[in-house]
Amino acid sequence: MQYVPGPHNRACNHYKALHDFILERVRINQQSLDPSCPRDFIDSFLIRTEEVSRFEFSTRNLVDTAIQLFFAGTETTSSTLRFGLLFLVKYPEVQDKVREEVDRVIGQTHSPAMNDQGRMPYTNAVIHEIQRLANILPIGVPRKVACDTHFRGYLLPKDTDVSTALGIILQDPKYFKDPKSFHLEHFLDEEGHFKKNDSFLPFGTGKRVCLGKSLALMELFLMLTTILQRFTLKSPKEPQEIDLTPKVSGLGIVPPNYELYALPREEGLHDSA
Repeated sequence: MQYVPGPHNRACNHYKALHDFILERVRINQQSLDPSCPRDFIDSFLIRTEEVSRFEFSTRNLVDTAIQLFFAGTETTSSTLRFGLLFLVKYPEVQDKVREEVDRVIGQTHSPAMNDQGRMPYTNAVIHEIQRLANILPIGVPRKVACDTHFRGYLLPKDTDVSTALGIILQDPKYFKDPKSFHLEHFLDEEGHFKKNDSFLPFGTGKRVCLGKSLALMELFLMLTTILQRFTLKSPKEPQEIDLTPKVSGLGIVPPNYELYALPREEGLHDSA
C-alpha cells in the first residue's frame, strides 16, 4: 500500500518512525546488556536470543513484537478509558456509587493500589461492563488453525486464517440479560458480590489470549479509581442528551468525541492533585 498515493501513507510513515525508534532502543540495550539483570522486555528477548538459535528470536521479530505491544497497550486502553468516562457522565448514579466505594475502601490517605480491587466488587463490575459494552475490538486478531479442523459442518484446512467474533459473544442475550444497555447485574449477584461470566472474552481466550490482559485490567482499575478519588466528572449536556454512538464502528470501535468537566473534590485531596 505504500506505493499507492493517498492519506494512508501517513500511517506507513508513523509506523516507520516507531520502527526506527524501537530499533535504536534495541541497539542501546545490546550495548549495555547484563544477562544476570534484565531491565525490560527487550533485554529478556535478547538474552533468550543468545540462549537458543531459532527463527522466532530475531531482531526483526523483537522490533515487530515491541511495536505491537505499543499499539495494543495504548490505543485499546485509552479508547476503553474514554468510553468509561463517557458512561460515568451518562450514568451519574453509577459514578456516585463507584466514588462511594473508593472513599470507603481506599479513602483519601493513599493512592489506589491493585490489592484494593478485591474489596471493590461494584467498581470491578463497572470496569467489566465498560469493556463489554464498549466492545472496542469486535473481531479478534487473526489466528491460524494448527491442523485440519472440522467446525459446524465446515472443514478448515491447516493454516487457515480465522478470526473470532468477540463482539457477538459480548452482546449475546443468552449470556448477558440486557446486552445493549449498561447493566451492572451482568457482573453483580443479588447480594452485590462480583460474579464472573465465562462469556466475558474481550481479550480472547486460550493459549493466544491477549498478552496485555493483566496490564490492561490493572491500568483501567488504577486510572478510573484515581480519577474518581480526586475529581467529580460532569458533562455540559444533560445525561439523557449524551449520545453513546461510536465515532467509528468497524474492525475497531472508537468512542465519539465529547466534552466533560473534571471538578476537583474539595475535601481530602492529595497535594499532587
